[in-house]
Formats: sequence, structure tokens, C-alpha cells
Amino acid sequence: MAETTKTNFQLVINGLLNENPIFRLALSMCPAVGISTTVMNGLLLGVAVIFVQVFSSCTISLIKDHIHPRIRIPTYTLTIATWVTVIDLVLAAYMPVAYKAMGIFVRLIVAFAIITMRLEVFACKNRVVPAFWDGIGMGFGFLFGMVLLGAVRELLGMGTLLGYDVLGFRPLLFFVLPAAGFFLVGFMMAIFNYVEFAYNHRKTNKDMA
Repeated sequence: MAETTKTNFQLVINGLLNENPIFRLALSMCPAVGISTTVMNGLLLGVAVIFVQVFSSCTISLIKDHIHPRIRIPTYTLTIATWVTVIDLVLAAYMPVAYKAMGIFVRLIVAFAIITMRLEVFACKNRVVPAFWDGIGMGFGFLFGMVLLGAVRELLGMGTLLGYDVLGFRPLLFFVLPAAGFFLVGFMMAIFNYVEFAYNHRKTNKDMA
């Protein structure tokens, strides 16, 4: 079982850019399309995912040596469900308006592929500290994607940001519809891929020079 050789900073950057859950790995696309209609929705769901990802990763890292291989997936699911229940109750108690706006998506964090995947490919193979920073990176990567999508869709669809009127009119209502979510995710994926291609091409040319 090989542990990671990346630094804590590299683990965070990896989640934000190299393996961004939404724009690079194309995971957890339902919330990316369904809930990212405003900055606030994206921010709140992103924070909830950070909480669940970090605590689930740390929990699995702590108990990894006691998990039988045949029941590892049910163990991951039970762990995620426990932390989702915690954040669900906290949001319902202290932020009822925001909780109502996000609807069922908070509870659906249990089924988010990005969280289960990181438990399988990273947390169960590494110590607590790397697992913590990997969870931070992946969580913030998801948060970044949700907030960016929410900002673009809210601005172009309703002419507002964080509920404040910015443009004074509604440019295109299309951007708050689900179809626009798929369109924007695809467009931003293309940008991420182009940036990586340009960076690698430039690095290769520099090494050959």
C-alpha cells in the first residue's frame, strides 16, 4: 500500500486544479447542474461537501487497517452517511432558509461519487494528515466549481450576484435552466483542458530547448 509523496500544498492544488471534481473528473454532476443557479447555493453546498469529505477521509484513514476488503464500500457509505446526517441537522437547525433552498441535495451528498472515490483511492491508503489535506483539496475544488458556475449562471440568468442587482436587467433566463448548467460545465471543462495542454506543451518545449 503506497502512500502519497505529495506535499500538503500539492494535495490542495491537485483538488483545486489537476483533479477538480467537476471540471476535470466530471463527478457529482447532478448538483453542479441542478443547484448551481446562484452563488449562495453553490457556496453552501460546497461548504457542506468540504465538511463531509474532510471528516469522512479522516475517519476512513484512522480505521483503514480494520476494514475488511469485502465490506469497504458499505463502510465508506456508512461513514459518509454519518457525517451527512451531522451537517444536515446543523443546517436545518441554524440555517433553515438556506437549507430549504438546497432541498434534497444535502442528503444526496451520500451518493456523491467524488467523496466515495477519494475514500477508495486515497484515504484508505494514506495516513490521517495527507487524507485531511486531500479532503480539503477535493472539497475546495468542488466548492470552487460550484461557486464559479453559480456566479456565471446568476449573473447571466438573473443579472444579480449574491442576490444584489448588478446589471439592472435579466440578460438570458436560459442560464438558470438545467440545460445551461450542462453547457457551462462543458465549456469550462474545455478551458481547463486547454490550459493544461498549453502548459504541458510550453513545458515540453522549454525542456527541449
